[in-house]
Amino acid sequence: MAKGKALHLILTHEQADFDAVASLLGARLLDQEAIPVLPRRLNRNVRAYLTLYGDELPFVEFNDLRKGPVDRIILVDTQSLQSVKGAHAGTQICVVDHHPPGPALDPTWETHIEEVGANTTLLVEVAQESGVDLDLVSATMLLLGIYEDTGSLTYASTTPRDLQAAGWLLEQGASLSIAADFLNHPLSGEQRRLYEHLLDMSETHIFHGISVVVAAARAQGMVDEISTLAHKLRDVFDPDGLFVLVALDGHIQMVARSTSDSLDVGTVAEHFGGGGHNRAAAALIRDRSLEQVRDDLLRLLPKFIRPPKTVGEIMSRDPQMLHPNDRIAEAARGMQRYGHEGYPVVEHGEVVGLLTRRAVDRAMAHGLGGRPVSSVMEAGNVVAHPGDSIPHLQRLMIEHGWGQIPVADPQSGEIIGIVTRTDVLQTLAEQQAGAKEPNLADKLERALPPARLLLLKLVARHAEERNDALFIVGGFVRDLLLGAPSVDFDLVVEGDAIGLARDLAAAYGGRVSSHRRFGTAKWRLDRRSPALLRALDGDGVSPDDLPASLDFVRARTEFYPHPTALPSVRRGSIKLDLHRRDFTINTLALRLDGRHYGQLLDHWGGGQDLRQGVIRVLHSLSFVDDPTRMLRAVRLEQRLGFKIEPRTLELLRQALPLLDRVSGERIRSELELIFKEDQREAIFRRLQELGLLAAIHPALRWDGWLEARFREAAAFRAPPEWKLESEPEREFLFYALLCFRLSEEDSQAIVARLHFPAAVGKAILQAGRLGRALPELRGAAPSVLTALMEDQREQALAAAHLGLADVPEAQQAVASYLERWRFVEPRTDGNALRALGLPPGPVYRRVLNRLRAAWLDGEITTEAQERRLLEQLVEEARSIG
Repeated sequence: MAKGKALHLILTHEQADFDAVASLLGARLLDQEAIPVLPRRLNRNVRAYLTLYGDELPFVEFNDLRKGPVDRIILVDTQSLQSVKGAHAGTQICVVDHHPPGPALDPTWETHIEEVGANTTLLVEVAQESGVDLDLVSATMLLLGIYEDTGSLTYASTTPRDLQAAGWLLEQGASLSIAADFLNHPLSGEQRRLYEHLLDMSETHIFHGISVVVAAARAQGMVDEISTLAHKLRDVFDPDGLFVLVALDGHIQMVARSTSDSLDVGTVAEHFGGGGHNRAAAALIRDRSLEQVRDDLLRLLPKFIRPPKTVGEIMSRDPQMLHPNDRIAEAARGMQRYGHEGYPVVEHGEVVGLLTRRAVDRAMAHGLGGRPVSSVMEAGNVVAHPGDSIPHLQRLMIEHGWGQIPVADPQSGEIIGIVTRTDVLQTLAEQQAGAKEPNLADKLERALPPARLLLLKLVARHAEERNDALFIVGGFVRDLLLGAPSVDFDLVVEGDAIGLARDLAAAYGGRVSSHRRFGTAKWRLDRRSPALLRALDGDGVSPDDLPASLDFVRARTEFYPHPTALPSVRRGSIKLDLHRRDFTINTLALRLDGRHYGQLLDHWGGGQDLRQGVIRVLHSLSFVDDPTRMLRAVRLEQRLGFKIEPRTLELLRQALPLLDRVSGERIRSELELIFKEDQREAIFRRLQELGLLAAIHPALRWDGWLEARFREAAAFRAPPEWKLESEPEREFLFYALLCFRLSEEDSQAIVARLHFPAAVGKAILQAGRLGRALPELRGAAPSVLTALMEDQREQALAAAHLGLADVPEAQQAVASYLERWRFVEPRTDGNALRALGLPPGPVYRRVLNRLRAAWLDGEITTEAQERRLLEQLVEEARSIG
């Protein structure tokens, strides 16, 4: 070709496959001035396609490229630039690739890097948006690019974008039959002979649960490419990783493929002087024998393979196990109580079988509950180890048909956990969605005050030393993710919570109180302990910044003997501990020990519900187990601005009658949490809407009057001139207002239903009686009103003052009584009456009350007037006497 103007080139890597060459075409369709240059070495099936259809495509062979300055280069499906004649310091480089950015990527280059299954997809998407029309040959070439790099859309790296791009190409006329011919291109004679030799020499190795096939062979004089053989071997063995080693004339060619995030074959190839990306790589190795390269590879692979998630990370610890002689009926009770689908059967520390719920149900249906579990268990010794990969676990489940696999300590053989199909499915769903386990360490450190953070890290260090897993759970984690964390947190220990608390007290002072049955401990800190302050070693940490105590709870599971009962508990894993909680958004946990610091655990879908803003129970019997969760659901819904999702709402309505069986103390506890909420009025509106107030007692109703009174009660402060002994408790005011307009009968029923302490219940009833009586006494003399209010508790009077807001005269009477009337007393007392010769007796009270009433009603206003009235009253008393 003759010399001419500056060149714009499109280049890719050597030994190009369909994705690389299709990317050349895709880039050319978007830039008609650019020249798509074929590399010197093409895969055999690509060369065959170009032999038939190349005349219809715009490619230029490398040796036919005209000379001239190169002003711009587009690199496709690669991030490496080979030496190009005509390129200069000012040449612009643009990279379009679907592999993660490599360490050698020049930061001055323009890059368009997105991780999809095939690089061709990125260019097809732009072509579609640009309205490019394709003929059959071009569309099929692009389809081949997508199909080859995604295993015909079956590899784990395939994305929805790859499917959409392939769909558009089919609409443009791409031929599946032609594509099938070249994806399954026949091998040449020498390729077939080498393939059969590699097949015979293939070895499967398991590293950390990851299966790797290594196939090594000699092929002197071989000229055909061997990457096609790697594809065929991968189809036969379906391993996580594949390494093909072929000794050629004077060198060894390595071709590596991976389908797992655990194995980055590009990094392995770099060790041998080659390169590539995490899924496909190659190396040309000189001056070493085939055996040396193979042995070196096998020695290195355990160091390079790191499972993204292991069995140990998803298993439930401390599993319940059965002995072969245990009765089937007892196993059935355990399954009913704890919801387990299976139990490992263990004898002398070794797994001898698995007992499934299906086997138990069938045995119980046939009246075989008295027989030993060994008679119906699935016999076998199938175990996984904590370091095994999820794919390895899947293979175990498929091979043996077990839905629950015990996990054994690799050294001692002790059964330390169990992992289920549900665990695997959840993990795979997270991987499919591209979900990475979030780490909230930065959020945690921003949320907590320095002293509490240092204390938390100190506890976490001790937990790690004891091999205990330590978690913050529940509302703290939920609110941390919502950006409104508190400084208080609950600590759950997967291990010995009491032992951890005692170790901390022994090292840093303080006292521990514990409850062994529930596995709970409270460490009351000695906040001025020199050992504690030295251990925290924080600048400016003041003892006053530390909490008075820390609560530790052993991870546990629980069951309810009957609906509404308090739960029975037993030791469990963090996963089971989280499952016993009320709503999915409260099942989130934050791990704190060792390398797991800041790791978020989301076993039950709480993160998704948090993002979607829904309140969801974990199972259909949640409200049956604990009907107070219905009140909690509404409280959280209104506080967070979420919505109770439809199924949970349906379950709530079905469980309403069960609230009648819950103790008054437990309902009061939930109501008092609602009273403390900023959105309490909205919560009560929702309780009314859902029928929850009526479920507590049919007379309870919420309306605009109560809403207004609650707002006033929330802001209420008694005027100083009332001189109350203590400020009325806000919770009492709310309770009194709820009953204020009810009948005496209904009020007494509600007080009895909620089982108030006697003094509180009496004051609530007093407030209601005042609310009914005072409006009936409009225009009455102060002495009459005072007599009504005389023996009422101060908090009852304060509540009545709030409740009478729409009866100003009656409300003013309460204020006048509290401020003035109750302090009015006559100057005369019993001694004065005795001095006047009046015999002691009931007459004293009548005389003194009459004098006080006269002062209250303004009948007398001076001491002289009191004396004259007194003389008159004494005279009347004598005459009667």
